Amino acid sequence: MFIDEAVISVKAGDGGNGCLAFRRERSAPRGGPSGGDGGRGGDVVLVSTVHRNTLLHFRFNPEHRAERGRHGEGSNRTGRDGASVLLPVPVGTVVRDAQTGEILHDFTKPGETFLVAKGGRGGRGNARFATSTHQAPREHEPGRPGQERRLRLELKLLADVGLVGFPNAGKSTLISRISAARPRIADYPFTTLEPNLGVVSLGDRTFVVADIPGLIEGAHLGHGLGVQFLKHVERTRLLVHLVDVSESSGRDPVRDFDVVLAELAEFSEALASKPMIVVASKMDAAQDPSRVESLRKTAAARGLAFHPVSSVTGDGLERLKYAMGEAVLKAPADA
Repeated sequence: MFIDEAVISVKAGDGGNGCLAFRRERSAPRGGPSGGDGGRGGDVVLVSTVHRNTLLHFRFNPEHRAERGRHGEGSNRTGRDGASVLLPVPVGTVVRDAQTGEILHDFTKPGETFLVAKGGRGGRGNARFATSTHQAPREHEPGRPGQERRLRLELKLLADVGLVGFPNAGKSTLISRISAARPRIADYPFTTLEPNLGVVSLGDRTFVVADIPGLIEGAHLGHGLGVQFLKHVERTRLLVHLVDVSESSGRDPVRDFDVVLAELAEFSEALASKPMIVVASKMDAAQDPSRVESLRKTAAARGLAFHPVSSVTGDGLERLKYAMGEAVLKAPADA
């Protein structure tokens, strides 16, 4: 199951209390204060890892608490620090404050850590308050409480290229032909129910392609699968827009193209303005050349590269791969 959002509560450990104690040994009849400090509470730390690709593990375990520090003891013994909690998250996770929506951290590479809740400081024992004029202090401090937060985690897949288009436009078949990804492929709408990632090799370099569920008109209003998955192509450098030009679709390719562009713009103007390649898919089943030509002219009018391909026969796939690779290299990293 692919889960890309989760709300969790985290609580760092409280600090241990400082101790009130005096020495009572026969060898030290005048004694003196000997209360030790409390231990520090444990932290809650998020760490990014490539061994997670979903937030499912937080869906059924939404509360996480670090250990509190031990209290100080007599004979100037400091309490043990509480154990911290490390929470693994997938690379691409955005951490937000659940109340304000503020972005606290964005994990973009493996091994990153983010201290999300700091443990409380341990209280001072009475031995820390002794002075030359105050030799028998009874003051001691309680431990400070650890931070407590409610977080919203959002997973945005890290990919160089995002495939967009209507359901059954051929996105899953394309990614299965140009990479080792093996998404589910069928001849009915919304076969793809969750994003798929594929790594495309191009000589001595590679790039990552994301295939997301298809869009339909009104997606921004929640129709079909809505735009809930479009956040997974927000980070991409390049969009590859697949348009079915076969007669079997029963739709006008140019209108399909315009509808998807409109849905992208409704979701985010920044997303709609990303570099784009237009792909006329299913050329093996295209019997009417005018459908392809009208889409070609529409792409040219917008200054967009155009590639007719057939994922079934393989025609045009190599040219498309190299065009994608070149566009990824030219596009800025934060496109």
